[in-house]
Amino acid sequence: MQEIRFHGRGGQGTVVASILLAKAFFKAGYDVQTFPLFGVERRGAPVEAYLRLDKQKILARNNVYTPDHVVVQDARLLQSVDVTRGLKPGGWILLNIPNPPEKLNPFSGFRLAFVDATQIAVKCDLGTRTHPIINTAMIGAFARIMEMPPLDIISEAIQAEITTQPDKNIQASKEAYEQVKVFKLAK
Repeated sequence: MQEIRFHGRGGQGTVVASILLAKAFFKAGYDVQTFPLFGVERRGAPVEAYLRLDKQKILARNNVYTPDHVVVQDARLLQSVDVTRGLKPGGWILLNIPNPPEKLNPFSGFRLAFVDATQIAVKCDLGTRTHPIINTAMIGAFARIMEMPPLDIISEAIQAEITTQPDKNIQASKEAYEQVKVFKLAK
């Protein structure tokens, strides 16, 4: 079983990202679970969402304490949230940033990838310039680093679930899939 934790802020589509990925993985033949964790439910407040996937039936019904991978939709959270909390050694950390972070110590022992999902969302006219909706870009980047689920299944999930501008959301996922960069950390 693999467990993924998403970190974001209210209004960025963090929960929707976990749901879209769950639907794509389900279509790809996985058993899935997804659920959010809210603090204060307001725009801009920190949000966490979780996704479990496995080829076997998932019987766990507890919170995710030791994720295999982490997706961080807002890099400003790195200043206030320990996104590596419980992350298994060697797990992926996917960051929404234009360049690799300056301080790499917090990420040693993990695999690091980054994509400028904010710029992609703005370019695709998703949300506003001050509040871009980056979730579909982030799931495209995640699919690339994980080499699953296939991008065409991601597109199908977006088409089925996103009623506002599905074509632009699909385009954002494809651009992020192509633009995500893996940063090699020294061992």
